[in-house]
Amino acid sequence: MLERSGIIKLAGAALLAMTLTAAARAEPALPPEVASLLARAKLPADALSAVLLETRPGRAPLLAWRAEVPVNPASTLKLVTTYAALDRLGPDFRWQTRVYSDGPVRDGVLQGDLYLQGGGDPKLVSEKLWLLLRRVQGLGIRRITGDIWLDRSAFALPETDPGAFDSEPLKPYNAAPDALLINYRSQVFGFMPDTEAGVARVTLEPPLAGVEPPASVPLEASRADEACGDWRGALRADFSDPLRPRFAGRYRAACGAREWPIAHPEPARLAARAVAGMWQSLGGQLDGQVREGRVPPQASLRLSFESPPLAEVVRETNKYSNNVMAQQIFLTLGQAGHDGTPTGLAEARQALEDWWRDKLGPGTRLPEVGNGSGLGREVRLSASALARLLQQAWNSGLMPDLAASLPVSGVDGTLRRSALDAGQAHLKTGSLRDVQALAGYVHGANGQRLVLVAIVNHPEARAAKPALEALVRWAAQRQP
Repeated sequence: MLERSGIIKLAGAALLAMTLTAAARAEPALPPEVASLLARAKLPADALSAVLLETRPGRAPLLAWRAEVPVNPASTLKLVTTYAALDRLGPDFRWQTRVYSDGPVRDGVLQGDLYLQGGGDPKLVSEKLWLLLRRVQGLGIRRITGDIWLDRSAFALPETDPGAFDSEPLKPYNAAPDALLINYRSQVFGFMPDTEAGVARVTLEPPLAGVEPPASVPLEASRADEACGDWRGALRADFSDPLRPRFAGRYRAACGAREWPIAHPEPARLAARAVAGMWQSLGGQLDGQVREGRVPPQASLRLSFESPPLAEVVRETNKYSNNVMAQQIFLTLGQAGHDGTPTGLAEARQALEDWWRDKLGPGTRLPEVGNGSGLGREVRLSASALARLLQQAWNSGLMPDLAASLPVSGVDGTLRRSALDAGQAHLKTGSLRDVQALAGYVHGANGQRLVLVAIVNHPEARAAKPALEALVRWAAQRQP
């Protein structure tokens, strides 16, 4: 059985190598409309790398334009990370956040310390933290005489500057991963107009101990048909003091209820503030403090809190291009086979490279994966390699999970406002200052399914969006 499996794998790798060689030789001309739209946007044709394949393997590409050139794929790299996780960990894999204590519980009082040990759960959001601490109270614990300790040791990561990528440290997409990642390391301000009082009520999720936003901001009256406009700018927010966020402007009534997520200005302290704030909001008492430290050997496991299944996490990661969730998944790949020892980027990259060789053969160029999310200037991947991986995924048992995670054109995720026909394609998008990319599956004529990867690298890459949409339409209209 093992010999037969090995023969099949070698045969598949040989077939892939032959097809890649054919793709490298062929440089079919770009569709005229695509070429015209690139020219109109003043973009050179060699700014684009594109591959169009049938989902059936072994056939020559329908389009291979600069297919083998390593380019920056932006967030389409998430397809590599998430497919690898589905394949290595399984769609039903679940992260565990474990709760320990080192003392007895008598009459609702834990006489000792409580420990929360993070396992890398990407979805420990505000409502999940609430549920976790409610379950702690379900153990009969209402008061803790000692401290609450946060064990974040599952990941071995240095502290990073959240503004290093683009000088936007408060943007949620710049949040760094954490073994005990709470609410994506972000805080969410809510604004609810109260027209009778002439104010908008302000809320904060999760509740953060010591952080005191204003209870309300003045309301700016507006007509029912008036556009909301730049409501965030109108608030004139000041987040320079992490404990005292302020809004010097007004909130526009025409905007209705809105939410504004920002990365916490002191990311390393968000977990402690969130746990303390949520415990207090639940009526819990804490005699000590929330601290950081490892679970000691003498502590007893009290409960294990499960994340949603990986397939569900992958859907949110890809549909909304969540960078920190992708990084959590990437680091979790590195944990496999490490017997609980802390893992970092080096282990994650090695695990992904091993998987990549197994899937695409030893002769395939390995991508520069950075942190696994595509958020980086150094990331490199060829359109041909990504297309072959997507073709392989389509013919695997994981196709339903991966395909369902991709935004649907004109329907949801990052393609909800797409100009493409509704349901015409399932495509992961990628966007950086100098990158525009699409990768996934196009639904062609007569039910045909095609793999499409299109990546533009250029300082004016955003101007390529109409050309990319035209390429999708051209692919969808091809006759089998």
